Amino acid sequence: MRRQRNVKIVATLGPASETYETIRALHEAGADVFRLNMSHGSHDEIKVKHDIIRKVEAELASPIAILADLQGPKLRVGVFAKDEGEDLVEGEKFRMDLDDAAGDINRVNLPHPEIFAALKPGAHLLVNDGKIRLRVEECGTDFANCIVVTGGRISNRKGVNVPDVVLPLAALSPKDKKDLEFVCELGVDWLALSFVQRPADVLEAREMVRGRAAVLSKIEKPTAVENFEEILEVSDGIMVARGDLGVELPVQNVPPIQKRLVRRCRRAAKPVIVATQMLESMIESPMPTRAEVSDVATAIYEGADAIMLSAESAAGSYPIEAVTTMNNVAQEVESDDTYREIIEASRSSRGETVADAIVSAAREIAETTEISAICCFSQSGTTALKVARERPRVPIIALTSRLRTARRLALTWGTTCVTTSELDRFKAAVLAAVGAAKRLGMSKSTDQVVVTAGVPFNIPGSTNIIRVAPCDESLISATDPE
Repeated sequence: MRRQRNVKIVATLGPASETYETIRALHEAGADVFRLNMSHGSHDEIKVKHDIIRKVEAELASPIAILADLQGPKLRVGVFAKDEGEDLVEGEKFRMDLDDAAGDINRVNLPHPEIFAALKPGAHLLVNDGKIRLRVEECGTDFANCIVVTGGRISNRKGVNVPDVVLPLAALSPKDKKDLEFVCELGVDWLALSFVQRPADVLEAREMVRGRAAVLSKIEKPTAVENFEEILEVSDGIMVARGDLGVELPVQNVPPIQKRLVRRCRRAAKPVIVATQMLESMIESPMPTRAEVSDVATAIYEGADAIMLSAESAAGSYPIEAVTTMNNVAQEVESDDTYREIIEASRSSRGETVADAIVSAAREIAETTEISAICCFSQSGTTALKVARERPRVPIIALTSRLRTARRLALTWGTTCVTTSELDRFKAAVLAAVGAAKRLGMSKSTDQVVVTAGVPFNIPGSTNIIRVAPCDESLISATDPE
């Protein structure tokens, strides 16, 4: 299925989008990747959604990526004597401790000794998505005496964020480890890690995944921003999770962080998703706000590989309309001359390998001659990622004999993925590329395409040849060497 845009759309599945009819309609409306949120639903329910996606994929002959998003450790306060909780007042004292007695206006249980072990005076505790802010005045191994900086209603089991310290917590909870093994055996394409703080968190997950899925790190904590270069190096992709970042950091810090991380991911040729609250009002309304549309457009102008819907498609009243809106905004932005100017101005050339040089040359040829598409043969997906990093003006067709690679590349900017039989001759590769370009409506017999491949075939990372080929098969058969 060919999209009329380059940026990809990730749609989260949930109660509003769990039937075959809705999932198929979401894909046809523009969803390239489906996110399974492991915070909700049993393994049986997750498997049903997975099987439906694969059924739609087979029926439409369109590779679809499935992203399983692990829950990560959840930090929450205990319960209060009053069901409605208590109202904390600015300037008053409030204590958190390991005592499991019901809370009151003066204290509440925080059943996480690892938090107390890491706290220092001056650190902040944020409760209920940052609506309540507490400053630690005194602390020990089992308590923290705080001053209420920002008051509000605190009630049973509200979430707690600790932005100022690195917590001695593993990114994978016992639940996450069970979920990881389940979804890897199920056959998901991408695994998103929550609560990443350091590269060691990613390496632990990679060891458990054993190559069965690509690993994507969610950047949602200040420590992850500080350690971003090292985290990026050991990750296959990145999600800029702006919701949690906006809780743990001043909100004005998030836009420049988003822009910086997107640009750095592009330079590294690794997919990046911009996520959270993109079309939030469409949970309840068939139309987004103008500010939300501008937010989506900004991520596209920045060159993000993908933009994501969360509750809008999972639990909202208008999931298909939300995907359609994203699709329409993307098409409009990418047709703007300013979009192309921004994308090309932010291009950073890299020539470290033969493959880097070849994909750069492919883009330059496509932009200076009459080329209708860049066709790259890629077994591991690396060559296609490098071509996408160039952000060429013409379509990218990624051809591979590995369905797993085609599915993973469904998350990558500008790539239309096509599966082929295994090839052993370059002429056959050129013919396959031309045939795909014509079937997809990207090329006519009078056009030319750029073809990149590695010889010998079927060896990952061997891209070493580039060819400008006519789309008239008879000319290929007559002039191309074996």
